[in-house]
Amino acid sequence: MYRVFVLLVVVTTGAIAGEIDQPAAVTALQRADSVLIDVRTEQEYAEGALPGATRIEPQHLAERIASVAPDKDTPVVLYCRSGRRSSAAQDRLQELGYSQVINAGGYQDLKAVVPSR
Repeated sequence: MYRVFVLLVVVTTGAIAGEIDQPAAVTALQRADSVLIDVRTEQEYAEGALPGATRIEPQHLAERIASVAPDKDTPVVLYCRSGRRSSAAQDRLQELGYSQVINAGGYQDLKAVVPSR
């Protein structure tokens, strides 16, 4: 009986989908063409949101993203309460062909480091 071993090497040039990358988010938000998306619930958003953020819940992302970011090369910065929903949203946007999607993590952590837009 033969045993087969498979070696899988993954090389990335940026953040792996799901990883929180606040420095990249802050840098992207300094660009005039960047888009900031809050993927929290309506109630969470009503309790406070980052200036300039557009709220899109994850289940509506595929149908609404083109109205906010029609160019798939637009830098898209996502945040939620903890980083989990923004991670899933990042994966979804990448599946849709968006090339510059950044998971900025949680609102509370992010609001202290994001400059006013």
